[in-house]
Amino acid sequence: MTDRAIRNLAHLRRSASTARVLNLLKVSLDNRKDPAWADSPVFRTPALNCALIIKHRLRRDELDAFHLRRQVATKVVIPIDAADLKTGGRFVFVDQKQFEATMQEVFGLAPTHPDMATLRLMDALPSLDPFLLREQLRRAGMDPAPCYFSISESDLARMVQFVEAEIRPLVTLSLGDDLEAVGSTRRLAGKILSNAPGDRMDALRETLQLRPEEYQEGLFCWKGFLYYKWVLASLTSEVAAVAEAVATVKPIGKVDQTAREYLDRGRRVLGERIVAVCDEAGRTLGIYDAAYEALTRDSCPAAFRDFLLEAPRLFTRLGEQLGAIQHVVSFWRFRFSPGAAPVGVEELIDVFMDFETGLADRLQPLGEQMRAA
Repeated sequence: MTDRAIRNLAHLRRSASTARVLNLLKVSLDNRKDPAWADSPVFRTPALNCALIIKHRLRRDELDAFHLRRQVATKVVIPIDAADLKTGGRFVFVDQKQFEATMQEVFGLAPTHPDMATLRLMDALPSLDPFLLREQLRRAGMDPAPCYFSISESDLARMVQFVEAEIRPLVTLSLGDDLEAVGSTRRLAGKILSNAPGDRMDALRETLQLRPEEYQEGLFCWKGFLYYKWVLASLTSEVAAVAEAVATVKPIGKVDQTAREYLDRGRRVLGERIVAVCDEAGRTLGIYDAAYEALTRDSCPAAFRDFLLEAPRLFTRLGEQLGAIQHVVSFWRFRFSPGAAPVGVEELIDVFMDFETGLADRLQPLGEQMRAA
């Protein structure tokens, strides 16, 4: 465990995106009175279960911390003082050099401890969004309490208007298009997006024809599809800009024939794959749109209810697709921002290879993925 302090944890807690940070410290502070928080934790080790897990874009001086070349790592941050995040924290990267020895020394965890497996499951994901994370853990036989799977406060604030627009057809169907419907839309959006446990409106449960024991799951799934639709809509303009930049970026230094041929091919392939993965995500979300239309246009809540209860397997597909696109966009914005150091030939090739690998695995046809699930 390095002794280098992590600064700006307080800022990270306020502003971090859902896909980038799993804030287990906030989960612990918000849910300590909920028995499920302690009875069904993500990690068995108390310190880990109050950590911040971060998908971290590696800086050039951090690349040597790993045996294999990678652009993004999973950082585990233990705050120095949970009551004052400005004091910073200590961190370790999952599967950095001497990772197992470090975890044994600091936390007393043997390589075979279940928490080590959980960390590696998280490391294998392109993002930490709660819907993808829950399905990843469930496939491994883990079922942490619902309180561990929330959208970050910063993303919730940005999603409100989008969700209101998405659910307005449902409210209009019930109340008509008047001031009462506007207020009801706002309240319903708040209920769907709320991370807090408690009443979520019996009227909504009855509209969806969900039994009480199905309600929490159904609402979680609905929030998941709304989150993914918002993510895709939010990424659209940035994806186009990155695809254009990929086509024109030039490295500094001498470019030999082999490198030139690879970069020319990489520009073409990356441009095609970025568009293809976005299109695939849109088609997957189209399945949700069709089910929602059955509810709002055809007044068939049973079809929408059945879809919500049967469709969490789509979270894996959507989460991986959008996680791969988010990685491309966020890393490009990070590495090629105004004022950033020029990129050399070898580094640009590495970036292209990393993007290609991440995107290639997200183009498997939906039927094949669902049969494999």
